[in-house]
Amino acid sequence: MTKPAPKSPRFALVVVSGAWGAFWGTWSALLPAVLERADATPGELGLVLTAVPVGAMPAMGLAGRIAVGREHRMLLLTTAALALGIVTLSGISGLGGLGIALFLVGATSGALDVCLNAATARAERVSGRPLFQAVHAAFPVAVITAAPLTGLARQSGMSIRAVLLLCAAALLGSVLPLLGPAAKDHARGRADPGGPAGPHWRSAWFWGAAIGVLGGCMLVVENAVEQWSVLLLEEDKGASAVLASAAPAVYMSALTVSRLVVQRLPRLRIRDLGVLAAVGGCGGFAWAAMASTAELSLAGFAVSGLAFGPLMPALLSHAGQQDASGYTVSVVSTVSYGAFLVSPLLVGSLTNWMSLPSALSCLAFMAVPLLGAAVGARVRPGWGQPHGQREASRGESRR
Repeated sequence: MTKPAPKSPRFALVVVSGAWGAFWGTWSALLPAVLERADATPGELGLVLTAVPVGAMPAMGLAGRIAVGREHRMLLLTTAALALGIVTLSGISGLGGLGIALFLVGATSGALDVCLNAATARAERVSGRPLFQAVHAAFPVAVITAAPLTGLARQSGMSIRAVLLLCAAALLGSVLPLLGPAAKDHARGRADPGGPAGPHWRSAWFWGAAIGVLGGCMLVVENAVEQWSVLLLEEDKGASAVLASAAPAVYMSALTVSRLVVQRLPRLRIRDLGVLAAVGGCGGFAWAAMASTAELSLAGFAVSGLAFGPLMPALLSHAGQQDASGYTVSVVSTVSYGAFLVSPLLVGSLTNWMSLPSALSCLAFMAVPLLGAAVGARVRPGWGQPHGQREASRGESRR
């Protein structure tokens, strides 16, 4: 008699990532209705929306420390907490209450982000199979699907509250496959420390921050696509509202395709993906910004999405393989998320000095750190590994 092999958590992680992406796709499509219900100006709403990253950043750091050794249990709890935050958000109309609710949603969403990456890293180590590309592909697919469905729901007369309550229910349902892995997590987590300690903690934080900066370079550009691409095509390329609104979907679709393709391929080297992101991702974005027509801009966004897609999941997978505690993954997630604070401020500041296409094309300089890291990886093969593992790899090379 042999024990049956444990079920892979891949399905559960993909479902949670998809439900999470569906909420954010829904929320972006609800913003016009939210603006009308709050009786606010776009500027006032934009200021309130900054509560999301402000709430997310500290929560990500805290969740990363707590999640070590109990990744699935923390993912279950943070997903449920986000669902409760969405329920709270659904019943608020005033700007003050909306800001508080968005702060809570940002905190729980940021914590979910870290815990999902930590759980995926553990699943990769246990199964020996790549999972990050598939898990991260589910998010943009859900965003692309949920946004137009939300538009149809609004057009049919469904209220903001009803739509958000459906999102909360979907999130709660997505955690059901995690109940088994979470129980095992809890039993193991009682014997695990709450995070790396001593020199290992410092080393994990240093290398996690270094890898997170590289991921942040990509996310600075990605956030600019999400926030500025529609305006770029409509105001500067003369595109219709329908054509202009396709820009984020084109980018997200390309992002998804490249992740699914890389999931099927043998493991690629980080430095090669970094060069691809620098040349194709940043170059394609600059092309999109400076193109003479809307159609050429859409092609540039597609090239950028294809080149950028595999990088962030690969960086997280690399961090997970180098640090068995999972703490480095949480640091990478937290540091890279800082791009969502930097990007709007950077582009907004640049537009005070130059046109929007020129300001966006300046973001192509994010290629410099990516290329520098690729060169550094060739010179120092141990780049990106915590100190103790670098020493071990050097010892192996000497032998």
